[in-house]
Amino acid sequence: MVSSITASELAIEIPNGSTIAIVGFGGMGQCDKILKAICQSFKTTGSPNNLTVFHTAGQSDKSNGIEYIAEEGLISRVIGGHWGLAPKMSKLIEENKIECHCWPQGQLTHLLRAMANKLPGQISPIGLGTFVDPRVEGGKINQRTKAKDSLIQVITINDEEFLLYPSIPFDYVFIRGTSIDENGNITTEEEPLKLEILSAAHAAKAFGGKVIAQVKYLAKKQSFHPKDVVVPGYLVDAFVVAEDPETEHRQVPSAVYSPVFSGDIRTPIHSIEQISLGIRKVIGRRAIRELTSSSVVNLGIGIPGDVIGPITNEEGLSQQMTLTLESGIIGGVPVGANEFGIAWNADAILDHEYLFDYYHGTGVDIAFMGAAEVDQNGNVNVSKFGSRTVGCGGFIDITQSAKKVVFCTTFTGGGLEISVGNGKLNILQEGKIKKFTENVQQITFSGNYAANGLQEVMYITERAVFALTKEGLVLTEIAPGVDLKKDVLNQMKFQPLIAPELKIMDAKIFIDQPMNRQAMVPS
Repeated sequence: MVSSITASELAIEIPNGSTIAIVGFGGMGQCDKILKAICQSFKTTGSPNNLTVFHTAGQSDKSNGIEYIAEEGLISRVIGGHWGLAPKMSKLIEENKIECHCWPQGQLTHLLRAMANKLPGQISPIGLGTFVDPRVEGGKINQRTKAKDSLIQVITINDEEFLLYPSIPFDYVFIRGTSIDENGNITTEEEPLKLEILSAAHAAKAFGGKVIAQVKYLAKKQSFHPKDVVVPGYLVDAFVVAEDPETEHRQVPSAVYSPVFSGDIRTPIHSIEQISLGIRKVIGRRAIRELTSSSVVNLGIGIPGDVIGPITNEEGLSQQMTLTLESGIIGGVPVGANEFGIAWNADAILDHEYLFDYYHGTGVDIAFMGAAEVDQNGNVNVSKFGSRTVGCGGFIDITQSAKKVVFCTTFTGGGLEISVGNGKLNILQEGKIKKFTENVQQITFSGNYAANGLQEVMYITERAVFALTKEGLVLTEIAPGVDLKKDVLNQMKFQPLIAPELKIMDAKIFIDQPMNRQAMVPS
């Protein structure tokens, strides 16, 4: 029988200098009770300290998850994918208090499987030409890390370049389920996501590490249906019971438990609130015109995840495509904001790492992604702004392999205000930040890599649409009501190519009523 352990007992047991892996996605799936106890032990006894922390996706909704252990001295190194919703962790990174390596989220999930097979690492072309390439930045995020050699290597197989993401042996991995039986078998019936808990457990065991589970319920042995067991008991060393789900084991940030997010019931579509017509919805409306019938689609965090799903629902297009979120969600309507990664009425919830198999191998038909900076070569930055560290998440994995990529962003930032009416766009106040710049601060998407691979790439804003070519960005459309020179060209730090037949965006996008686009363009 697997043994029970208190969170405080576990924290005392962890040796200084250990490498721990934590599983979660945004504000979901993290072992909050365990992480709180580790922090408390460090603050009262000084141990454990100098930990290396490995994680795949972002691990907080600004207040939970990895934020509990974001303490100077407690952590000495982090290897992960995203810290956009982890302000304390970001501050440690930005102030050079810890060593920080940022790798693509999908590569981190697949590294777990490579480690499970005791391989030297994960081999992939994903990341070539971006900031994780050792010839660019090597995934080293701050000055403290840049003083060290890159952990990632470039290797050549059959005259083709790949990146080798090295195995990182774990001393402990903390995984979360809903229930555990007396033999240690774990189920996830009330969790909103399955994530990579099985692969993480296998990876830890392959290198002699311990697997600790946080759960809500203890069940009698042999009481689970065998197909419901996600992690078998022989992988589990001990478990911690979260007696107070309200503070230790919330299903999602907005609810202790909702059967909608675990897939046990479906909510009426009309109960999903519609989005008001503003700048983000204008961008989303233009973006969905790139959809084709039967497309397999990915939505990234930000404008895509927040508005494109609801817009396709409003326009009655949801059933004509297969929507995916990198967390493992298939179908439904994405929730977005700080609960990005879950959806109302999902059709399927896959393991995190298995959806990345599809993204890497087949590639989605179209990926909608955000963009913070775009440069003259078509490079996109979403990972670092000044000293602010965000990370790449699954952005590199998805965009590099997608058949078509549509970046969705406001044309300028910092105070931009618009109004729409009579089928036109009116710019009330221009943003202070020019997002279309000569060179991005960090290359999260390589325009050269995409153009050389003949990937179809578009950049959609509220006032202008661009396409990527080998010669650079081409302006193809502008919004009705804007002035080409004053509102577009003068608000860029480089001169784009202009299509011979510059089009005007459809006026329906700028009218506050359904566009009545009941059918997509045939695939």
